[in-house]
Amino acid sequence: MAYVYDPANIFARILRGEIPNDTVLETAHTLAFRDIRPQAPLHVLVIPKGPYVTFDHFAAEASEAEIMDFMRTSARVCEMVGAAPGQGGGGYRAISNAGEAGVQEVQHYHLHILGGRMLGRMIPREQA
Repeated sequence: MAYVYDPANIFARILRGEIPNDTVLETAHTLAFRDIRPQAPLHVLVIPKGPYVTFDHFAAEASEAEIMDFMRTSARVCEMVGAAPGQGGGGYRAISNAGEAGVQEVQHYHLHILGGRMLGRMIPREQA
């Protein structure tokens, strides 16, 4: 599948320094920052600096260095914000929306790390 990346999306603009952000952690290939419309007491977005649209696009086309950096940065963010259960935190949810059916709002791959309260079920069970 061919992915079309829009360099005018808000995350691309944040990466270029055109829009400010509340940075949690920045590395060579990754930026993590607090969401401006948090859906939980803890809501951090982790984005690769490369032009990837969705998780599958990133997983298929990013370099090993980009993937490793993104994953390790995500783990460090969970620890830094006190969410990682193995580090004494209460837990978190990691979500990545993709495409229209996944309700992706920004066409730049991003991982939501949410926590700070009981989040409930991710998707309500449908009744048959």
